Amino acid sequence: MKTKLKQKKTLIKRGPLKTFLFFLVFSAVVWVAVQFSKEYTEAVELPVSYINLPKDKIIIGDTPKTLDVRFSDRGFYIAWNRFFPPNITIDVSDAKEEEGVLVYDLEMHKTAILSQLDLDYEKVNFLQKDIKIKFEQRAVKKVAVLSEIYLSFAVGYSALEEIKLQPDSIMLSGPATILDTLNFIKTKSLRINNISSDVSGNISLDDSNLKDISLYQNEVNYSVRTEKFTEGKAEVPIKLLNVPEGTNVVIFPKEVVVYYQVSLKDFEKIGPSSFEVVLDFANAHDSDGFLIAQLLQKPNEVNNIRLNEKKIQFIIKR
Repeated sequence: MKTKLKQKKTLIKRGPLKTFLFFLVFSAVVWVAVQFSKEYTEAVELPVSYINLPKDKIIIGDTPKTLDVRFSDRGFYIAWNRFFPPNITIDVSDAKEEEGVLVYDLEMHKTAILSQLDLDYEKVNFLQKDIKIKFEQRAVKKVAVLSEIYLSFAVGYSALEEIKLQPDSIMLSGPATILDTLNFIKTKSLRINNISSDVSGNISLDDSNLKDISLYQNEVNYSVRTEKFTEGKAEVPIKLLNVPEGTNVVIFPKEVVVYYQVSLKDFEKIGPSSFEVVLDFANAHDSDGFLIAQLLQKPNEVNNIRLNEKKIQFIIKR
């Protein structure tokens, strides 16, 4: 009986305590909600990052890493921005160059900045007029672009001309000591197989080994004209050059067969007169009775040229 009375007294004591704590916490939450729902005017420090730095400039010195902004808003929003400040992006390309310093006018670009904060224009004031960015001028150099594109054509097809890059050279900027050692930049490696029509596209430049170097553009266009080709041949007489005076030279054979590839549309244009094959007797003194036939003339429309015979035997009669 005494035990039951003690338990009852304990429950009576704990009941009011829990009720008191509940209302205390509830009142505190309501008070905080009321206070944070009010509008305040506070200064908040927001982190800053920079984009679109001109390619011919290097930022030096202590560039501001934060921006002080005073704005009016509800306490919840201000507290949130204090604990989780949003990063403000500054577009350096909008800055003006003044006496060796890039000056970014905050008031002039207020709309662009506030679009990142979702704040009313009238409720925000910057605690500084502008951001000054110290820079150093980079050296600038134009270099050629070399292709690392490898082409493999379907049977019967070939390129009408060398692969074209557009542009075929680009501007680089960076320390002069590094630029002085650069004369070209390569594209990234690309292999295209089984080509049977014109090919074009864009390809990135390989800057993996270009530390501290900025490219004015990161890719170029390429194009290859492709045509169906056929093989042709022409029997071309061999011409003699630098034959010693008073000598009679006999060669064997007197003509060679020139094999070549040509597009179907140009096939009829090509004949024996399109080629010139010669033997130069200026090299006959150490030739052991043989000279190598040389192709001096060929039309631009043909490729993959070969001779059926290169080693030509000769006899000199006096």
